[in-house]
Amino acid sequence: MEKNNGEVKEEFKAPSDGSICGFDSLHRLLQENLKPHHFQEVSRLLLGLNCGRALDTITLPESAAALSLEHGFDLQAFSFQADGELMREPRVVRVGLIQNSIALPTTAPFFDQKRAIFEKLKPIIDAAGASGVNILCLQEAWMMPFAFCTREKRWCEFAEPVDGESTQFLQSYALKYNMVIISPILERDINHGEVLWNTAVIIGNRGNIIGKHRKNHIPRVGDFNESTYYMEGNTGHPVFETAYGKIAINICYGRHHPLNWLAFGLNGAEIVFNPSATVGELSEPMWPIEARNAAIANSYFVASINRVGTEIFPNPFTSGDGKPAHADFGHFYGSSHFSAPDASCTPSLSRNRDGLIIADMDLNLCRQYKDKWGFRMTARYDLYADTLARYLQPDFEPQVISDPLLHKKSL
Repeated sequence: MEKNNGEVKEEFKAPSDGSICGFDSLHRLLQENLKPHHFQEVSRLLLGLNCGRALDTITLPESAAALSLEHGFDLQAFSFQADGELMREPRVVRVGLIQNSIALPTTAPFFDQKRAIFEKLKPIIDAAGASGVNILCLQEAWMMPFAFCTREKRWCEFAEPVDGESTQFLQSYALKYNMVIISPILERDINHGEVLWNTAVIIGNRGNIIGKHRKNHIPRVGDFNESTYYMEGNTGHPVFETAYGKIAINICYGRHHPLNWLAFGLNGAEIVFNPSATVGELSEPMWPIEARNAAIANSYFVASINRVGTEIFPNPFTSGDGKPAHADFGHFYGSSHFSAPDASCTPSLSRNRDGLIIADMDLNLCRQYKDKWGFRMTARYDLYADTLARYLQPDFEPQVISDPLLHKKSL
């Protein structure tokens, strides 16, 4: 509390543990503090309804629950339904998302940090495998601290080729569990002068590398400028056809660009993953809105993954916000979740714990909502294309029609 000109002003300070008033997610805060029928109505408005009802939870194997309990990670599982069809069988795929904090301080030797993250993820991946997950996605640059805020070049040592150590580590799990795995890494492009990229590697369920996608949009917010390390990607908007459906990866900052989401949809994506690393003060109000809107507008599922924890770096750095130099970027608030084309979404994982969230999704829902809303049919791509083509010209003038009396003086 502070006094300003005699007025008492209350200044909100987020808890240092990353919780919300002592609860690790908004959903759990509401559940504990609302009467059951109030909570049910609030959930209906916040999370939507899937096929006219709240999402069902999934009972996972005891072995997965035991791993969660032993290693202290949040574990949640839900099921998105679709209406039954006469001409098609259900197309149910089980998808998992992992969020995690780093395992050792950023002052530890790089080799030790990386190996410790590998060890930390093993039981979480095993829980996903034991639960029958078909497609698993990890967070942005999962194999290292999110050091891009520091602008120090020494963190480039974590970069590796597409077929490097992290990929090889995950290939064994893909084979073991017959699972497609999306692995976002800091890529070192050996064939092109060892330049770096922010890249997602797609590992097939047979352990093969299906392909890669490089981050399309690079943030330049204040002093936070990832182009210190890598530039905008050059892989377009690829959709990868896997044994379990057509998937795409919209890496982190790309979620702020609606046309980026649109392009993956135009290429036929059924699930778009958004592996991210973002902190509370920067983006938390946007987090649930952008993903859900993309799922609705493009008639596909969206899987949002955000790392968790506060990472302290050896040397202070500034963020271009006028505040003194500091040693951390802020709290990565986790909150990984799924959104569906019918506007329903799951509760989020914890804001301050590692976690695995699983969802069964019937991909038939994508076509059903294309048919229901007709967004593809009613979109005016011809008008958009014309406007964009004109906008790219140096002599572009906005289509603004001014009131002819606007600048005339009244008599």
